[in-house]
This record gives sequence, C-alpha cells and structure tokens, in this order.
Amino acid sequence: MNTMAPPRLTVIGTGYLGATHAICMAVLGFEVLGVDVDEGKIAKLASGEVPFFEPGLPELLAKALESGRLRFTTSLAEAGAFGDVHFVCVGTPQQPGSDACDLSYVDAAVRGLAPHLDRRTLVVGKSTVPVGTAAGLTTLLHELAPAGTDVELAWNPEFLREGFAVDDTMRPDRLVFGVASDWADARLRAAFQPILDQGTPVIRTDLATAELVKVAANSFLATKISYINAMAEVCEAVGADVKDLADSLALDDRIGGKFLKPGLGFGGGCLPKDIRAFAHRAEELGVGQAVSFLREVDAINRRRRARTVDLVRELLGGRISGARIAAWGAAFKPNSDDIRDAPALDVARTMHGLGGHVRVYDPAALDNARLAFPELRYGESALDAARDADVVVLLTEWADFREIDPGALGEVVAHKRIVDGRHALDAAMWREAGWEYRALGRS
Repeated sequence: MNTMAPPRLTVIGTGYLGATHAICMAVLGFEVLGVDVDEGKIAKLASGEVPFFEPGLPELLAKALESGRLRFTTSLAEAGAFGDVHFVCVGTPQQPGSDACDLSYVDAAVRGLAPHLDRRTLVVGKSTVPVGTAAGLTTLLHELAPAGTDVELAWNPEFLREGFAVDDTMRPDRLVFGVASDWADARLRAAFQPILDQGTPVIRTDLATAELVKVAANSFLATKISYINAMAEVCEAVGADVKDLADSLALDDRIGGKFLKPGLGFGGGCLPKDIRAFAHRAEELGVGQAVSFLREVDAINRRRRARTVDLVRELLGGRISGARIAAWGAAFKPNSDDIRDAPALDVARTMHGLGGHVRVYDPAALDNARLAFPELRYGESALDAARDADVVVLLTEWADFREIDPGALGEVVAHKRIVDGRHALDAAMWREAGWEYRALGRS
C-alpha cells in the first residue's frame, strides 16, 4: 500500500475526546469508524445525537453521517479489518483511593484490538497517560497482534479545551507526534494531512516526550491558576485587590494574562487528576521532588472552594443554616455540561450540608447535576433559582450570568447580596445598583 494514500481511521472510545476526533476527521474527508463497548452511546451517535454538550459538534455529526464517511460499531474485529490508523481515545480517570492514573481502559482497548491486527498498521494513543505507558503498550501489541512487529505504536496527545473542542481539533495550535520510525511519522502525517496543509506546526519526538507534553502543559496551567489564587489569599490578608494585581501582572509580556484569573479555581476531568497522576508517577520514578510543588498547587486550588463558602457565610452574618442561596453554575467551566470535579457543585453541596437551602441553575449541566446530586434543588433559569434568595453565588462564568441586569435581579431576590466566585461581574456596576458585592481576593 502507498504509505501516502489517505488512511482509513478508527477511533477507539467515543467519549468526549473520541467522538469529537471521529466526527471532525470525517468532516475533514477521512473514512472513519468509531468504536465503543457502550452500545447505548454508539446508538446515539449513529442516530445523530451527541451524548454531551459541545458547541458546534451536533451540526458536524449530522454532516459527517450524511457524507457516509462516518460509521459506528461495537466490534473491534470490524475495526481491525477496517483501519489503517487506530486512535485510542479512551478515558484515564484517577484510581479510586489513589492519585495514580487508571490505565484499565487503555489496556483493555489495546488488548481487545491487537488480536485483529494482521497487517502493517499504526496504533496511536491520544489518551493522557503516565510517562512510560507507551513502551509497555508497544510490547503488548507485538505479543498479541498476528502482524507482530509490523504493528507500530505512536503517541499524539490531545489538547482539547471543552467548549472549543471543534476548533481545537480542526485548527490546533500544534501537533505532537511521538514516533519510533519514519514510517509511523509518515502515517501520522497522512492521517492529519488536511490540518498540516493549514500550516499547523508539528513537533516530532519520541514516545516518552509525547506522553509528557499533555501533563506538562496542564501542570503549567494549573500552577498559573493557583499562583494568582495564592496571591488572592495574600490580598485578603492585607486588604489589597487581586484583580488589579492580576491586571498589572498580565501586562508583563513575560507573564501574560491567560489563565491568570483569580477565583474559585480549576476543576473538570483533566487538570486535577492529571497533576495528581503526574506527581504520583514522578514519585514512582524517583524524581518526586522535581514536581512536589504540584501538591501545593492542588492544595491552593482546593482551599479556594472552602474560602468561597466562607465569603457566603460572612455575607450572611456568620450563618449559612436556614439561608436561601442561589448557586449559579454547575459545570466546571462555561460552554460545557461536564461536572467532573466541578468547583461549583462542590461549593453548592458544602452549603447544602451546612443547612443552606440551595437552588442551582446551569444553562447546560442541569441534567448531569440532577443525576449526580439529587439532594440539591434546581431552578429553571438564573432568575428562578434566585427568587427570594438571601444571597446569589456565581460559581461558573457563563455569559448568561454576566449579562444579567443587577436591577432586574434585585426585584426577585430577598436581599441584594452576591458572591462573584469567578471575578466575572463588573463590581462597580453591581455596587451602584445597591448590591453587597464580594469576590475572592477583593476588599
């Protein structure tokens, strides 16, 4: 086979990463087969339904299905026969009771696919894994695949931002190819040709470096977020304003303003578990001291949640029990329905546990929140959640919340008190409208 011919692609795992990758690659012109053990998920996708919230993706799924270039199956045998390049996109959650990464889904995917690989083919890991995983998977593939060493493994880390996943897939700022041969590099370039034609930079490197890139990037971002939140703790102690401090630092071109936003901190299915797994893996390798600061990064982030509850308590005169509290936000970030390790819900649950009458509203994540936390109450809109509230707490910075008129909100609440957990609101405007306004790190 001509190594430069457009390869047929399979995507093993059709969760957030896999479904997005499969859909976008089909839209870019490739023949794609999406594979998952979850029959319900496969049925939804095949019928044109994206099983999670991601702007722009449902429209692209409809386009991909209509083109005939995208199909879905539960059969790894079918995937082995179909694909020239197999992308492994399964989840790597945190192990229960440990900071370590759970590789059982990656292992199961490779073990399930390998016996069906009877010709020269490329398996590409996209999941975020501890460094050293690829070496073990290479050995596994060579042992289990009928084609033996003709099956190669590469690593191509993903850099998706929830809410911007389509753009990040089709117009990424870089591609990283961890490969062990020129053939693997050529196959990967063929699998990304339309994206490379846009001039996207490519870093060709070894497998271990490619595995490290994603966790290193997430660790840096988490550190920057926790740094400004550590400064917020100092500002609170001395009566300084962390927003003005952050704005000043952002104008230094050595630092920049991205991810230098004080507030409730990070959550989701990536940053928290990735930095914990990275620190754990470094300790296993005997270099734990090199990244020991990540433990404090994690601790600073966790403290922001408790401090947000403290702000609510202070606004309520020292007592949360019996208070009516509107919690705006459930997703860990706007433009997403992902509630994994969501700071918003952590704060809402804590206030509920302290006896507060909490009503939650989120534009996209209400269904997920209701399933995970049925003990909380939920509103049908931001104003509905805030009706007769003693305090409103903004916990996820959706544009819907930023655009609410303080005057209109003042007419439905019992008391004009607001805690801006995300520094998303214009403090002066809300105070001029008669609101008691509080935010982390601001006097």
